[in-house]
Amino acid sequence: MTAAIIGWAHLPFGKFDNETVESLIVKAADGALAHAGLDASEIDEIVLGHFNAGFSPQDFTAALVLQANPALRFKPATRVENACATGSAAVHTAIKTVEAGRARRVLVVGVEQMTRTPGAEVGRNLLRASYLPEDGDTVGGFAGVFGKIAAAYFQKYGDQSDALAMIAAKNHRNGVHNPYAQMRKDFGYEFCRTESEKNPFVAGPLKRTDCSLVSDGAAAVVIADIDTAIAAPRAVMFRANAHAQDFLPMSKRDILDFEGCTVAWRRALAQAGVGLDDLSFVETHDCFTVAELIEYEAMGLAPKGRGADVIKDGITTMEGRLPVNPSGGLKAKGHPIGATGVSMHVLTAMQLCDEAPEGMQVEGAKLGGVFNMGGAAVANYVSVLERLR
Repeated sequence: MTAAIIGWAHLPFGKFDNETVESLIVKAADGALAHAGLDASEIDEIVLGHFNAGFSPQDFTAALVLQANPALRFKPATRVENACATGSAAVHTAIKTVEAGRARRVLVVGVEQMTRTPGAEVGRNLLRASYLPEDGDTVGGFAGVFGKIAAAYFQKYGDQSDALAMIAAKNHRNGVHNPYAQMRKDFGYEFCRTESEKNPFVAGPLKRTDCSLVSDGAAAVVIADIDTAIAAPRAVMFRANAHAQDFLPMSKRDILDFEGCTVAWRRALAQAGVGLDDLSFVETHDCFTVAELIEYEAMGLAPKGRGADVIKDGITTMEGRLPVNPSGGLKAKGHPIGATGVSMHVLTAMQLCDEAPEGMQVEGAKLGGVFNMGGAAVANYVSVLERLR
């Protein structure tokens, strides 16, 4: 118990032609400081999560956080990146800084602006989170990579189209209640299951409803040491945080196992002294529905090849034993790469403080789990959070 979230901000995710990377950063930073009840001068350090990879012409973005308030000038500010887990990389970096005693209050911002980029270029940018010597020519970009994973899973364990449609329908149903979500529409199982003009196949067995959304957005948290957190209006402490990095080439591992995910979950649960059954809910990385399916197995909810049982038995619905993605996940919320991991932590903190929007709140939430993934199970981050006050 060394660090806690004491304030946060979450901007709506979507397509915003009137925003820039800078304006998104400033709004999120200002919101988190206000929510924490802090003056900018009380911040000791800044960490920015920003993937970019060509989405924004403005690179070298760490100093843009200073635009939020003149009192942030001359504070240490660093940008971190770890593909789609960039936001959690920023959060975990802040925790390490607090644990090392180098700072008492760290402002963490995650941001991405993707929608101004043409579709084909979006695919090329995202594909840079794969191993280019093997996957650089994959048709469909990163969707193509996960389309291959889904096809391999289907070949080994049978057609899982029903389960993928159930996951998509669950997350879209949950997203209706999330005011920050890009897509707040309950499509229903039949629409998600059926190929149509509005729901065509995108890559392999993955349809449009199996793929997360290209988004703009930002989120921010203030992370503090425990002494500071105890005096704060609200505080959500990290019972555990774990990071496991796996090989980038998929040829060097069994891609259907998501072993890095398994290792990160085991480390975090052991550090927290809890089991999966102790968690009230989980926010997990559903960049594609097949990712959530395999993550059920990797985190220990089901044996290998039996992830479909979890969703078919209703375990991960809002009414189930372990609600997964009560926010609607990346599937409904959107996936602005650098913001995603910070967003997951913000929404988990909201749940634990009983401040989640009506309809999204998990009743009696005590412990929340976060799994954020970069690449195809390459960068794997798990946090276990609990309300301190």
